[in-house]
Amino acid sequence: MSFILKPVDTVENISPEDFKKNYLDARRPLIIKGLTKSWPAREKWTTDYLKQIAGEVNVSLMDNSKADPSKPINASVANMKFGDYLDLIKSQPTELRIFFFNLFKHVPGLVDDIVIPKDLMGGFIESMPAMFFGGSNSVTFLHYDIDLPHLFHTHFGGRKHIILFDNKWKKRLYCIPNATYALEDYDVANPDFEKFPALKGVEGYEVFLEHGDTLFMPTGMWHWMKYLDGSFSLSLRAWDASLSRKAQSVFNLAIKGGLDSVLKMAFKAPYAQYRERLAIKRAERALANHQPK
Repeated sequence: MSFILKPVDTVENISPEDFKKNYLDARRPLIIKGLTKSWPAREKWTTDYLKQIAGEVNVSLMDNSKADPSKPINASVANMKFGDYLDLIKSQPTELRIFFFNLFKHVPGLVDDIVIPKDLMGGFIESMPAMFFGGSNSVTFLHYDIDLPHLFHTHFGGRKHIILFDNKWKKRLYCIPNATYALEDYDVANPDFEKFPALKGVEGYEVFLEHGDTLFMPTGMWHWMKYLDGSFSLSLRAWDASLSRKAQSVFNLAIKGGLDSVLKMAFKAPYAQYRERLAIKRAERALANHQPK
């Protein structure tokens, strides 16, 4: 059994007017298959090429294990040379993944291989192009981005399974209080509705990205990702035009980022257990109250 999932609209290309009206302003996800056809990166970026230009860079790795309550979220479990890691994900399944890696800092010329889609919207944070790498079997836990950007998420070299939820469902998803991620005790791809009843009836979207596909994820959208092949993605981030959204971003970074990390490291397991109990109570209350309506 799964959530109530529907496919994401898919287009080859889209006009700025159509994109703004039906996806940006409407806060709806979209797959644009032809966005990268003019990018040199579409053909150029392979694991062999990235190893050649940055193989000696040391990278931090994460896996599928539940977050350690005494450490900040996304704490690493290992370190490795980037080239060795690329060889690993190319040759065999692994849970190891690289999260939010700015490869452009190490190889600035990579920026010439992409085209930021400024024709569709403004507000791009050009100093923060983030890359994500994963072996087949690696999973990115269910969360939304703390600084609330719009995301253009382009995949390379394989397939990626993504499940999305509108932010209105956050309580029913067992959102951890003062955080932007969900309780990690259920399998997003196959949830146990008996153990986590608030999940039943939650509506979302299901996506399977292939090489060169770009997924637009509007601000605040929850996402869970699984690499079906050893592969990688590029996320381009853009601010929402709303001043209130920018203010919420600053609040999230201060409270849900900084303060939460301090409390986790100070109170460790008891704090984590308290928050998990509170997430369950809030989810059950939302279910009982038929939220969201």
